[in-house]
Amino acid sequence: MCFVLYAGTARPLPRRPWNKEAPDLSIASLTERDVAIKAHFSKPEVQYIGSTSGCSCDFPFVALQKGEWPFFAELEKKDPKQAATDKYNRESLVGLLRSSGEETVELYGVWSGDFAEGPRAREDVLLEQVLEPDFRFKERGFYRVKVG
Repeated sequence: MCFVLYAGTARPLPRRPWNKEAPDLSIASLTERDVAIKAHFSKPEVQYIGSTSGCSCDFPFVALQKGEWPFFAELEKKDPKQAATDKYNRESLVGLLRSSGEETVELYGVWSGDFAEGPRAREDVLLEQVLEPDFRFKERGFYRVKVG
């Protein structure tokens, strides 16, 4: 099962297909399968944001465990390759959001298939916070990201 990240914006983000030969961020329109995710957003445009893995699994994220959000700063010390991948994807996402021209972007990350499930956490964050090494998207976390 994959972690998937969606962005809500006032205007659509330019679509970018995922390229296996040159993995990078991808941006796709909603499909019949994931259209239910739109109900959680206040912004009119909702699109899927893929990471270098093709799905959104290369964005750093955490899953709720025993009612708590774990802290995984130690992971970066144990796995430098994953830390580099996380950093690249965070930086690429921040670049994408910065270039969107939006004041605020809504982000919602869920497990693939849990599209109708409502958020477990809601946070307002500054765009620069996404760049912090210990930043992790929370499973079913809904973020209002201040871009401008």
